[in-house]
Amino acid sequence: SRAYHTAEHIRACLAEFDECRELARHPEEVEAALWFHDAVYVAGAADNEEQSARLAESALQSHGVAAESCHRVKELVRTTQHLRPPQDPDAQLLCDIDLAILGREPAAFDRFESEIRREYGWVPESQYRSARSAVLARFLARPFIFQTRRFTERYEAQARQNLERAVEALSS
Repeated sequence: SRAYHTAEHIRACLAEFDECRELARHPEEVEAALWFHDAVYVAGAADNEEQSARLAESALQSHGVAAESCHRVKELVRTTQHLRPPQDPDAQLLCDIDLAILGREPAAFDRFESEIRREYGWVPESQYRSARSAVLARFLARPFIFQTRRFTERYEAQARQNLERAVEALSS
């Protein structure tokens, strides 16, 4: 049932992280969180991030990773629910990496939107349009979509254009 939340998304996130790894305070933990952040993904489920966070913690503990690191990775994974901008610098970086697709060129963003729609193919069109528009509008309502300077400078303007275009299309 996955179309966007696939190994390709993880690969793209890791490639993005490779370009800015030096910004992380705990780079190994950010990288682990990237690997695990969509490990559990069921379209429409409210607990994907929580389940992924628990899986990360359990897997890391079983491989002898220090409890403090396991806890930080679990908390990082939880922030990818994107309910509000995080305060922790590593969480900001992680979330910016996860959201980078919003600021990609229009063709890549449109492919992303199409893949998200496929993941929610079971949702009736009018209901999907309303719910998806609300999700995207919440990002537009933020003073900044991205929390780190690097991502704001690189992706903010294009992300706003993409999101405004998508919300308009969903509303028509």
